[in-house]
Amino acid sequence: MQKVGRLELTWVGKYEEDRFEPRILIEDKEKSYGDASSDNMLIHGDNLLALKALERDYTGKIRCIYIDPPYNTGNAFEHYDDDLEHSIWLNMLYKRIRILHSLLAENGTLWISIDSTEGHYLKVMCDEIFGRSNFVSDITYEKSNVTGLGQGGAIFNTGEKILVYKKNILELNEVLASEKLSKKTMQRYRKYIQSEGTKELVEEFESASNGLPVRIYKHTDYVIGDISLKQFESRESEIRAQYYEFFDTIYRTYVVQQENEFQNSLMSRMEKNSLYSVEYTPSRGRNGGKETTLFYHNGELCAWLKDTAFLEGRDVVKTTKLSNVWKNDDIPKADLGNEGGVAFPRSKKPEKLIERILLMATNEGDLVLDSFLGSGTTAAVAHKMSRKYIGIELGDHCYSLCKKRLDRVIDGKDSNGVTKQYNWQGGGGYHFYELAPSLLVKNDKLPIYQINPSYTFEMLCEAICKIEGFRYKPQDVFHGHSSEKRYIHITTEFINAGYIKSLSARLTEGQSLLIYGTKIQSDMMLPDNIEVKKIPKDLLEKCDFESEVQ
Repeated sequence: MQKVGRLELTWVGKYEEDRFEPRILIEDKEKSYGDASSDNMLIHGDNLLALKALERDYTGKIRCIYIDPPYNTGNAFEHYDDDLEHSIWLNMLYKRIRILHSLLAENGTLWISIDSTEGHYLKVMCDEIFGRSNFVSDITYEKSNVTGLGQGGAIFNTGEKILVYKKNILELNEVLASEKLSKKTMQRYRKYIQSEGTKELVEEFESASNGLPVRIYKHTDYVIGDISLKQFESRESEIRAQYYEFFDTIYRTYVVQQENEFQNSLMSRMEKNSLYSVEYTPSRGRNGGKETTLFYHNGELCAWLKDTAFLEGRDVVKTTKLSNVWKNDDIPKADLGNEGGVAFPRSKKPEKLIERILLMATNEGDLVLDSFLGSGTTAAVAHKMSRKYIGIELGDHCYSLCKKRLDRVIDGKDSNGVTKQYNWQGGGGYHFYELAPSLLVKNDKLPIYQINPSYTFEMLCEAICKIEGFRYKPQDVFHGHSSEKRYIHITTEFINAGYIKSLSARLTEGQSLLIYGTKIQSDMMLPDNIEVKKIPKDLLEKCDFESEVQ
């Protein structure tokens, strides 16, 4: 039934009831790899059914979910067809994101890569599922530069969006962006202290905030260098070499705000066109409680390049706070085609991109989920970063790409991506799961449903527990429980009054029991705390079996 009374996105089929079967997961131990004690999971199968299979055990437990779904561009790719009718695409994402929302922890976040083809519709859909107040950001990810693109058209599409939503509580770690030192930054940081010369104590007094000494020194015979940026394009290599050589002493000066009484008091004691240093112990701030030396040149405070940059090889790399624009140069994609040792043309995301997301959204040991795993990038990066993960992928490339890539990571044979950054040398493992076939199938001769012949009794019990919302945990005569008071028992034996009486004797005061069976005596008088259901009749009322999943 269609809802009314609020602004929302609608499409054909949106309000149709979901009755698909929550399948169980069957571990393929021959495909599981590495450390058997690992909690990591790689699941082969339709991600809607797989997410439904995870719902009972993982609701509210996932810290970060990243997905890179089909963009519905109308193109045909090697591994999938990216051309769905608009309402079908919306319905496909809607069903999955609703489950993803339930799986997220209260402090969890969802990150979705998308482009402008369907991105605006997806934003409205997620606003409805998460609530508009839980929208965090739409990040523009510049996946390529205009340089090198073919000619044609007035506007080149070089960017994608990453939609970010929180479950309820936003807890993101601060991550700094880094890029090769730009000419613009060089224009600000040009001077360097080539020699401090000789310093002489000119004043000493006690700090009003903590009573510790403050010492002011004046420097003589000092040398200030100035890096010339003239003819930058032809001299760039020479200039960058100078920034590398003088990195530790390159600075800029800035005017201190009037509200900073301490700094202004210091500078009032200093002469222009001079170099001073001050030794003191701040009572607060990033250097609170630590002896600190500040330099002042020409009556202004010196800010060091080294405080906002670092050396990477022989390059000076600048760090800045992240905005919602992630530049192409900031996320290296060199040799992207070879990352992970697998080919995934036009669709593979750089490991550096996933690393940034996981750095912001998770800590070591947190659980990460990617239900459109693709070439396995999210799982590979999570593995190297010591995060737990669940990856889901449909199709043969779950074996040929995802498994192959993760096996290389575990064996320490993946030298690309973020491997060197985390000094990854191998280790860990994952469990490989297949979705079980449908529990009930149609009889070959009669117009009825029956238990799938491929199911063992244990599979039958686990499947019914999942359908009824019980946790499968065989103990004594019980096969699972939904609470400390509610249990379930499943049998293929004939259920009569005597059978009921024997089970009832195992219950304590306040406990109740749900019994599923294939053969049940009619007209039985049941205790108030016992319910009996028939296989397959009552299961058919719960779900659609053998239905096509979209």
